[in-house]
Amino acid sequence: MAIELATEYGKIYVTDEVIAVLSGSAALDCYGLVGMASRNQFKDGIAEPLRRDNLSRGVEVHRNEHGVTAIDLYIVVSYGTKISVVAHNVQTKVKYVLNEVAGLQVDTVNIFVQGVRVV
Repeated sequence: MAIELATEYGKIYVTDEVIAVLSGSAALDCYGLVGMASRNQFKDGIAEPLRRDNLSRGVEVHRNEHGVTAIDLYIVVSYGTKISVVAHNVQTKVKYVLNEVAGLQVDTVNIFVQGVRVV
């Protein structure tokens, strides 16, 4: 089901897949992030970074009837970077992009670090 945004020109419908791809591409712009990890680590095995065409696999969108409530990002960070700083930068960037690009107000952005990769 899509989120409906009403403008003066008509209605815009934004699906969860679009929100996930926007969130994933915004996250990959942050320094210290190697890639997105699979949400189903137990099923898929070890936390391997996903390619750019699989950005939505590392993002989970939670919403209710009022809009997007939370976004979960499963990431792999670069060795030697401070994990808390990378996670904070990803949270800030994703919130900003979703607010400015899609016009969505997101309550929370949760970061799950699935692994550290030596680049």
